[in-house]
Amino acid sequence: MNQITPIAGEKRRKSALPKGRQLDEAALLEVQQALGDAPRSRDMLIEHLHKIQDRNGCLPAAHLKALADEMRLSQAEVYEVASFYDHFDVVREGDDHPAPLTIRVCDSLSCMMAGAEDLIAGLEAGINPEHVRVMRAPCMGRCATAPAARIGDCEVDHATTDHLLEMADNGEFDAAVPEYIPLHAYQEYGGYQVLDRVRSGALDADTLMSVMSDAGLRGLGGAGFPAGRKWGFVRSYEGPRLMTVNGDEGEPGTFKDRHYLETDPHRMLEGALIAAHAVEAERVYIYMRDEYPAVLEILRTEIAALEEAEIIEPGFVELRRGAGAYICGEESAMIESIEGKRGLPRHRPPYIAEVGLFGRPTLNHNVETLWWIRDIVENGPEWFASQGKPGHPGPRSWSVSGRVKEPGVKLAPAGVTVTELIEEYCGGMADGHTFKAYLPGGASGGILPASMGDIPLDFGDDLFRHGALVGSHAVVVLSDRDNIRNVTLNLMKFFAHESCGQCTPCRSGTEKMVTLLSRSGSLDEDAIRDLEQVMRDASICGLGQAAPNPVNHLLTHFREDL
Repeated sequence: MNQITPIAGEKRRKSALPKGRQLDEAALLEVQQALGDAPRSRDMLIEHLHKIQDRNGCLPAAHLKALADEMRLSQAEVYEVASFYDHFDVVREGDDHPAPLTIRVCDSLSCMMAGAEDLIAGLEAGINPEHVRVMRAPCMGRCATAPAARIGDCEVDHATTDHLLEMADNGEFDAAVPEYIPLHAYQEYGGYQVLDRVRSGALDADTLMSVMSDAGLRGLGGAGFPAGRKWGFVRSYEGPRLMTVNGDEGEPGTFKDRHYLETDPHRMLEGALIAAHAVEAERVYIYMRDEYPAVLEILRTEIAALEEAEIIEPGFVELRRGAGAYICGEESAMIESIEGKRGLPRHRPPYIAEVGLFGRPTLNHNVETLWWIRDIVENGPEWFASQGKPGHPGPRSWSVSGRVKEPGVKLAPAGVTVTELIEEYCGGMADGHTFKAYLPGGASGGILPASMGDIPLDFGDDLFRHGALVGSHAVVVLSDRDNIRNVTLNLMKFFAHESCGQCTPCRSGTEKMVTLLSRSGSLDEDAIRDLEQVMRDASICGLGQAAPNPVNHLLTHFREDL
């Protein structure tokens, strides 16, 4: 038999060692110290990756190998998850670690209009790249105070180059937690009394579902499904059941959930506990986006306070931290992420009400939906329903940004028009700007001209017949100074960046749409329309199906900007 002769200078693996990357004992010790006594179960993978990233400023290859060994997973499983999420920095052997400080600048639409490009250019010119790195980031949920940035864990409103550089020099990197209503103050004004009535049996599940249905409470994260009916569906499937709270508020232009959690978090928490009791959920998982470090700190503190006050059993409410993936706003992708996997939307049916988290029937709600439950039970369904316009029950929290004098979260009736929002709630258009167009529901909702400013904003046919959606109730107002082709390109770049990559129509379609919109001169409208139809017909989830909405409206309503 011929023997293989090693090539001169070739490093050969010792026969006693397994194939592949070898375990670094020092890295293993650091991983074990970072994880502490936390369980090593598969669903904790993303939480453990966060702990290593927080400790090291990145995810070195040796530590990923050590984590795989510690959790008894393959390296491929760990790597595919770590490389999927934007907030994880995977560093291979021999590569440099990222700079110790990161400044993220939002380049989504509202921040772009407020000068994000100049801010990024100024920072790149002013920093030492060995000590600070500047990164573009999708929507940070601070659109009313654009341009927004984050230095370390400190969120910065109305960011300027000089201020951020000064903060970098002064070491101001920690999360800035605003004043909010803590547990003791919330209880002083009747907090958790409704939950007590529910737990005592004074309010049973059927009564609660009827109250929610009569009030017209709907899911306020985008889909708008009636809350009472959802509870009934989940209860109809045999337990054990679970509940999830989707706090991954990533739709560009949306920031209402952050506002409520940074001011009155227990109103949401009480609503979640009431809903969980109604469907007999054994545990509640709150999935909160990593872009909200102050909210994460508030929730950690107040969940611990609930446990200490014996309002909940330890571990009944579990906080899970996202890692920078817009797709995890889709409920099945969020569930995959909670299970420690890549956030890939599931094929449906079955729906999560039947087969959800860990294969169990799961109730999922948005933050604002839960925030209203206590008030509806206390004041009655008519109180809530009557605050909307005729045929549009309930108040809504509108995230308004862009070219208005007073942007922010505006509590206004369902069915309000954008003209009313601008004039009656936002102080009118910003000085020197004339109303030209608006996004009725974030990036996915499309772009409508000012001539359609009197369409009632709500779920249903009023917007749908124009190819638009109210979605997460994020209204971005555009003016005569904005070129709609540029606006559309900004939105499509966002979708291309955030596509999970699972299906070709979305993965390749969003990238190709960006290419078509980026070409100088006239657009190839035939190619764009063909691509638009393919994306709508063949994408797995709403991201790919709704991504062409702004493009459709550009070609339909804004031909002067082509």
